[in-house]
Amino acid sequence: MTSAEQAILVINAGSSSIKFQLFDGEHSLLRGQVDGLGTKPHLSVHDDAGTTLADSALPADDAACHETALGAIVAFLSSAAPDIAVRAVGHRVVHGGPDHADPVLIDETLQQALARLEPLAPLHQPHNLAGIRAAQKAFPGTPQIACFDTAFHRGHPRVIDTFALPSAFYDEGVRRYGFHGLSYEFVAGRLCEIAPDVGRGRVIIAHLGNGASMCALRDGKSVSTSMGFSALDGLPMGTRSGQIDPGVLLFLMQERGMDGDEIADLLYHRSGLLGLSGVSSDMRTLEASPDPAARLAIEHFALRIRRETGALAAILGGLDALVFTGGIGEHSARVRSLACADMGWLGIALDADANAAQETRLSPAETKVAVYRIETDEERMIARQARRLVDA
Repeated sequence: MTSAEQAILVINAGSSSIKFQLFDGEHSLLRGQVDGLGTKPHLSVHDDAGTTLADSALPADDAACHETALGAIVAFLSSAAPDIAVRAVGHRVVHGGPDHADPVLIDETLQQALARLEPLAPLHQPHNLAGIRAAQKAFPGTPQIACFDTAFHRGHPRVIDTFALPSAFYDEGVRRYGFHGLSYEFVAGRLCEIAPDVGRGRVIIAHLGNGASMCALRDGKSVSTSMGFSALDGLPMGTRSGQIDPGVLLFLMQERGMDGDEIADLLYHRSGLLGLSGVSSDMRTLEASPDPAARLAIEHFALRIRRETGALAAILGGLDALVFTGGIGEHSARVRSLACADMGWLGIALDADANAAQETRLSPAETKVAVYRIETDEERMIARQARRLVDA
């Protein structure tokens, strides 16, 4: 493994895992994760060539929480890369609220402000903050930098981000924020490298994974996005409902007697692909299942993608490119095919062979709208943002 005197460590902390990646400039030295936190913790690490550097179970009592898991990561780095000094630690933070449009050094005041946003991203924000606290203990005195998934969307005009509620609610922060911004920023940059003229045009990016959203871009900048106030809105997801009539929530409260916690559990944990199918939240499992309910879940997911594509194209005033990214967007030819079906009216068509072969360009050369499959790299985007901040 190439050594470097200083590097940027990127931390992406989830509920049961910590993903990490070490960068020397644009070069990824290694990447890995500790998963199974609190149950069967396991450390896996690979270098930039894909060579396995670590693949071992960890004692449950040594990695039952984020702090001890990060300790296992630090111990590995100290042993495998003793000459590398961590210059800064960049953290993915899902929700930055209305005030953060740029990466920022983390202090106690910021952590308190971000903790107040936990109800808006309960599947992510508490674990992001746990990762920050763990990294502060593991790397005392090292700059900790928050990079926000919401920041990419902060340039929207009020007419895009407001709800049709009394304006006092907007002033209090009840507005559309949008998410997956780190992914969108990276993919937009890659599209400009692949096809500069197209990348500067009217583009929709579909980030499809366990969390899913879509974003309309013009000249590489966010114009509108499917997610709103929380990470529940828009497309259905692995276990999240996506867009839902608020009257349904009133019905559940008033007629079924469900309280806020029960509704939150339903919308965040028991809905989406899992709720529709009754089989799984994992698209790979659904595609392999003969169950008609699994097929329904896939078709509903694709239908909502088509619906959102039309809506975002209307905001853009037309469309030059559609880009698929994220775990499902990058790997599921079936979902991409269904998402583009019957979209010829907008100029969208797929080359079936290119789609099946997982090529970068998925549309015939003569089509009006270019369709691409581009792999995202949120960790690399975080490293770039962190480096710019510490170099400033």
